[in-house]
Amino acid sequence: MPILTSHQRGILLMIIAPTLWSIAGVLTRHLDAARGFEVTFWRSFFSAVFVAGALLWQQGASRTVATIRGGGALGVLSGMMWCVMFVCFMIALTRTTVANTLIVLSVSPLLTAFLAWLVLKQHIAPRTWLAIAAAFAGIAWMFASSLSEVGGQHLTGMLIAGAVPVAAAVNLIAIKRAGHGIDLIPAVLLGSVFSAALMLPMAWPLQASLHDIGILAVLGFFQLGLPCMLMVRAMKSLSAPEVSLLALLEVLLGPLWAWLGAGEVPARETLMGGAVVLAALVFNELAGMRKAAGRAGEMAGSS
Repeated sequence: MPILTSHQRGILLMIIAPTLWSIAGVLTRHLDAARGFEVTFWRSFFSAVFVAGALLWQQGASRTVATIRGGGALGVLSGMMWCVMFVCFMIALTRTTVANTLIVLSVSPLLTAFLAWLVLKQHIAPRTWLAIAAAFAGIAWMFASSLSEVGGQHLTGMLIAGAVPVAAAVNLIAIKRAGHGIDLIPAVLLGSVFSAALMLPMAWPLQASLHDIGILAVLGFFQLGLPCMLMVRAMKSLSAPEVSLLALLEVLLGPLWAWLGAGEVPARETLMGGAVVLAALVFNELAGMRKAAGRAGEMAGSS
C-alpha cells in the first residue's frame, strides 16, 4: 500500500476538515428552540470540551498546560482569531442572508495569499492566483440568484461577515509563522473558550432542549473542534493560500448536504458555480503535484 507524502496527508486533512465544517447548515435545520447566540455558545462550549479532552488524552494535564503556555503571543493571537470567526459568522447570519455571508467569506483565499506574500515573503504561483479568481467567480455564480440588495441591515451583516476572512487570513499566517516548533492546536481551545464566554451573556436565558443540546454537541465536537484541529495539522505541510483555497470546499458542500438532509433543492446556478469552484481547486492541486513530481524527477536525475 503506497505511503502518502506529508503534502498528500495535508491535502487529505484539508478535504476532511471543510467537509465536516459544511454539515453545520443541515444540522441546524433540525434544532427545536436554540437560535443565534445560543447556537454559537453551545457550539463553542462543546468545541472547547472536545479539544480540551483530546489534548488531555494525548498529552496529560501538565503537558497540556505547558503546550498552551508554549503558544505564547502567537497562540493568544490565533485563539482570538478563532473566536472572531466563530462569533462573527453567526452574528452575520442574523443580519443578512447565507448567500451574502458566503460571498464575503470567499475573499479569504485572496487575503491569505496577499498576507503570505507580504508577511511571510512567500512566492504565490500564478496558478494559485488563477484558482483563487476562478473560485471566487464560481461562488458568486452559485449565489447570484439569491444575493440580497446591499443596504440597511444586509450591509451591516456583510460588514460583520467581513471580519471572518480577515481573521481567517491572519490566523493562517500566524499558524504558518509558528512553524513546527510551536503547537497551535491549543489555540482552537482558547478560541472556543473566548467565544463561549462572549456569547453566554447574549444567549441567556438558555432555551435549548435536550434534543438541541445533542445536535449542538455533535456540531461542537465534529463540526468545529475536530476539523479546526485537523486544519492546524494540515498547515504543517501546506501553504497558507493552499489551505485557504481548500477550505472553500465548505461552501461547495454545504448546499449539497442541505439538499440531501433537509430537502433544500439547489438552484442550477449553485450546481454550475460549484462545478467551477471544484475545478479550480482540483486544477491548483494537480498542477502543484505535477510541479513537485517534476522537481523530484530532476533531483533524482542529477544525482
